[in-house]
Amino acid sequence: MKKIFLFSTLLFIIVLTACGPTAVSEPAVEEANTTSTESSGMGGMGMGMGMGGSMMAAHHATIPDEYAGLTNPIPADEDSLARGGEIFATHCATCHGDGGVGDGPGGASLNPAPANIAHTSQMLGDDYLFWRVSEGGAMEPFNSGMIAWKGILDEQARWDVLNYVQALGAGTVTPGQHMGGATFDPAVEAQNQADMLATAVSQAVITQEEADTFAAAHTIVDARMMELRRQGSGDGMDDMMADILAELVAAGSLTQAHADTFLSVHDRLGAAGLMQ
Repeated sequence: MKKIFLFSTLLFIIVLTACGPTAVSEPAVEEANTTSTESSGMGGMGMGMGMGGSMMAAHHATIPDEYAGLTNPIPADEDSLARGGEIFATHCATCHGDGGVGDGPGGASLNPAPANIAHTSQMLGDDYLFWRVSEGGAMEPFNSGMIAWKGILDEQARWDVLNYVQALGAGTVTPGQHMGGATFDPAVEAQNQADMLATAVSQAVITQEEADTFAAAHTIVDARMMELRRQGSGDGMDDMMADILAELVAAGSLTQAHADTFLSVHDRLGAAGLMQ
């Protein structure tokens, strides 16, 4: 069994809540209240997560044995993306929006709200994503409206939609025009992070120096994480993070002190309920 520990925007959120049987959210990741202008965290599809303690609990959720270690067997080729796009438009865009950033009309009244699955899907392992899509969010610690897709979509369809959502986050597909909403925008993500860190400093959760270190380290770590996902790594953050940080420290991209501060700030932001 394996635990998912999502780090900040790598980090800020995760998984998505879904709309429910009629307007279902999508396959998933975790979530935190996101809007069409939010880009918080790591990527994913329709499971819900909430904030504060609930979010931290979801970050530590254990993948069941039947899903742990799975990798996507369907190549993200043109055919798979076309199939996944149709599924997304039919079942997911209502809550998560055409661009997958959590701003679909069906998700406006949901609590927890749909997350920015386009970005969170870049940061989570295939096994975690497939688990969340398959089993839905009607369980602890997620408690979202996302239904269990395994009873509706066969395995290939679930993998196809995961390919499509990850392509949305990578910018390799153009969002449809069904439900409206924004597309994933790294600039918006950066501004949301800056706002979150400013709030944390104002509340004395972290110092300004720690905020600056976290922001700089996050840029480096996030870029490496997304590079690994593009290369087809199916591992989740918990598996990759230690290796990534060690690699970056060894390469001189980060000092050990910066890596330690990065993780410490992440934990304090989550404990304070500031990660979204």
